[in-house]
Amino acid sequence: MSASGTAATGQVEHMLRQVTPGRYDAYEALLRALATPSSGQIWMLLWHGQAGSPDAQYGNMDVDGYGYAPCVTSAQELSASGWNRSYEVVDGVDVARTLYPDHYGLWLNPHAPGGGVGIPWLDLRRIATGLDRQPAGPLRLSEPGIEVPQFYALLTQNAHRTPAVRALRRAWVQPALGAPYLAIGLDVYDTSPPAVDSVRAMMQQSIGACPDGLPVSTVAMSDEYDPVALWMRASARPFYDREAHATAPVQAPAAGYGYPPARGSY
Repeated sequence: MSASGTAATGQVEHMLRQVTPGRYDAYEALLRALATPSSGQIWMLLWHGQAGSPDAQYGNMDVDGYGYAPCVTSAQELSASGWNRSYEVVDGVDVARTLYPDHYGLWLNPHAPGGGVGIPWLDLRRIATGLDRQPAGPLRLSEPGIEVPQFYALLTQNAHRTPAVRALRRAWVQPALGAPYLAIGLDVYDTSPPAVDSVRAMMQQSIGACPDGLPVSTVAMSDEYDPVALWMRASARPFYDREAHATAPVQAPAAGYGYPPARGSY
């Protein structure tokens, strides 16, 4: 991930200046600038070692119990920061891929008035894997309040006929930007291509029971980094559980559906 030389500057700094509390559109534009190779280069501050050396280590900051690696957005900001150790110029995507698996974020221009801007590790994951593949945070997550009993009944029936499926969970996801949607958490025994195909077919066979206009997405419960999967593991009981179904008598559902709402955010 090492890189050196002169980086194109301007876009990240421009977007950084637009970010203010509550301006999620400006923050999303900053993420897009960091995710663009032609404009997303940053100056990573090295606490130890030299750029490109095997022993090079980024600096680290602790903010409210979360770890961040500090960086600056240009040679001018590097000079203004007073940093007197080594640094390396790298693409934001490469830094994101390095940091997020260790739950480390990125902090831009911590020396600046106001303290700069922190990018949490969940947003670095979005940069690393594709911004459009993950919802924009912070997310508001809860048990769904929408009534779609036919969809759940058909999905449960099809899941029982799909041996790869262990359990199903659900969440209502409200991104910071974009429309809210229903997320179905897929807990599976097997991730081989035939098993994945069978689960995909299960969803395709069930989705027709959803009302028109209701967005539905799936989430792998095995994903250790997905915020929706993390919330569902902690806060949403399965609405289908093959192993519980095999050992317990089937009971008629209560009026309505679901469990007492459990709210949270990431």
